[in-house]
Amino acid sequence: MTGRGIDQVLPYPSAPGLHESYVESAVEYVELAERANGPISKPVDFPYIWGDAACELERVKPAVRIVNLETSITTSEDFECKGINYRMHPANTPCLAAAKIDCCVLANNHVLDWGYAGLTETLTTLHSAHIRTAGAGQNLPEAQEPAVIGLDDARVLVFAYGMSNSGVPCDWAATDTKPGVALLPDLSEIQVGNIAERVHAVKRQHDIAVLSIHWGPNWGYGIPERQRIFAHRLIDAAGIDIVHGHSSHHPKALEVYRDKPILYGCGDFVNDYEGILGYEEFRSHLVIVYFVTANPSTGSLLRLEMTPLEIKRFRLQRAKHQDAIWLRDALNREGKRIGTEVMLKANDQLVLQWPQR
Repeated sequence: MTGRGIDQVLPYPSAPGLHESYVESAVEYVELAERANGPISKPVDFPYIWGDAACELERVKPAVRIVNLETSITTSEDFECKGINYRMHPANTPCLAAAKIDCCVLANNHVLDWGYAGLTETLTTLHSAHIRTAGAGQNLPEAQEPAVIGLDDARVLVFAYGMSNSGVPCDWAATDTKPGVALLPDLSEIQVGNIAERVHAVKRQHDIAVLSIHWGPNWGYGIPERQRIFAHRLIDAAGIDIVHGHSSHHPKALEVYRDKPILYGCGDFVNDYEGILGYEEFRSHLVIVYFVTANPSTGSLLRLEMTPLEIKRFRLQRAKHQDAIWLRDALNREGKRIGTEVMLKANDQLVLQWPQR
């Protein structure tokens, strides 16, 4: 989430006025963070927010970089009356380019915070920056169309959907004649079939298909059985190789089903929540960058490594050793129920372990 307080410390901040009951100005989120962790020298440069994550990305050099972008990129003043409205000024889009983001998933509950004009400007701005999008569009076919990322010997296809149980308003759903998000009404077999039809229409040999889905509440480790069944059916019937789940503000358990990874909730990565009290037991300031390595011939998971990081002064830095241990233990506690384990390496990297078929 690169809007609101984050946007205020970047070189081209939006007008700071907000329509929240909590605060009236985005500047107040900067002040909360500074009271919690110290001053931020403003304006920061575009790479600033990535901090040590940039070093990790350079070390690993992933072929494809995908994020769920939970912010509208716009100067629109057509705000939605929904309590919280995130936006980043279009001139701050280089902060995304600084991390070499390939695809921004937009099927979430904030992409239309500043109306249809805001959505249009978000799409135009990202595409002008050569960043692909998935999950929102000027009509339903466009919202459901996958982002296609070409590699030397393979492609990555990113399909994206949002659900109302994550806060996506039902009237944000794109139709054949109205812009919006690709809203998934339920987790039924009918929806699996619809997704399968779209995936099979474009997927070819050596393609990796990612299903990115914004689902469930912000807090809590529980994984409903219907989510597990749906994720399994996406792999069994729809040709999905990686399920990329988000909405939870903290990392949730990971599963490997038929050698395909399911990330039920990746947690937040960048936000302006420092200094905001509540839900401290989840330690949501501890975040993870997920490095998934898959075999393009089969789509099977070869390796899943995770780097623990901490958000501090709106910047990502390496998590302390004891915090990496806490994340390992939390993921193991939750993963034990679905057959996965996380090992902590000497360099504080987390490595997923799972039973081989």
